[in-house]
Amino acid sequence: MHTTANGNEVTAVAVPGGALAVELIGSGPEPVLVIHGISSQRKLWNWLHAVAPGLALVAPDLRGRGDSAAVTGPSSVSRHAADMIAVLDALGLRSVHVCGMSMGGFVAVELAVSFPGRVKSLILVDGGFPMAVPAGLTPESLPAVFADRLTRLGRDWPDVTDYAGFFVAQTAPLLDPSDPLLLDYLRHDLAGRRVRLSGAGLSADAADIFFGFSKWQQLTAPVRLITAEWSTGRDSAPAYPPAAVAAVRAQLGPLVTVRPAPETDHASSIMTIGGAAVASAEITRALA
Repeated sequence: MHTTANGNEVTAVAVPGGALAVELIGSGPEPVLVIHGISSQRKLWNWLHAVAPGLALVAPDLRGRGDSAAVTGPSSVSRHAADMIAVLDALGLRSVHVCGMSMGGFVAVELAVSFPGRVKSLILVDGGFPMAVPAGLTPESLPAVFADRLTRLGRDWPDVTDYAGFFVAQTAPLLDPSDPLLLDYLRHDLAGRRVRLSGAGLSADAADIFFGFSKWQQLTAPVRLITAEWSTGRDSAPAYPPAAVAAVRAQLGPLVTVRPAPETDHASSIMTIGGAAVASAEITRALA
């Protein structure tokens, strides 16, 4: 265990293939497990902590990302869910509310269905349920969909500001490249001049999300779904258009509530103060 510059504890949790780094953020009375997205890491929750410093967050770097980049072995939604059980066990947490963003939402759903006694409720930020799939998408064409992420891996980044310019231009156009919270997030991506992200893990996880079997229809825990207005940039088609939301509501009925995050795209739904405020409100409702 070690302490970060801002005073948070980071502990190592043994999983098959290595150890996950797990940061304990905040000091609220009831910890919330927060699970980041496919090409992200635990600093994704910078904005949520800024909005709601009273929340206690259990924030792991998933295998193949950040301080957990060296964890070996296959990667999948179910593998991540099993890793989260190891995290809960290591921290002595019997059951928790779980917030997942993007792929983290899919992991949260798998966790809730496969280990129902460990999850009190789900808060899903633009993820967790079947997304709108680009026309003609196949497993073979997935690298093209994630080209902006994979391109990061083959380049040297001499300075975090260079990396921030690329990140905003290619992945998150609604973010401010000078935002201190974003720069802190991106510093955690880097080890020296290289991004700490497993390309093989990203590709395997993406295939699982788009072409694997999801257990979402078996959910029994309450779900709060937050949907971004756009996908990548203003006026782009959302990951959850009205038809997709209607299908979720038809299947889960009163178990699910849906709250839009207006004027956000996929990234800014959690990586801005405004987006994070929506998630904070839903987490607070869940804890209440």
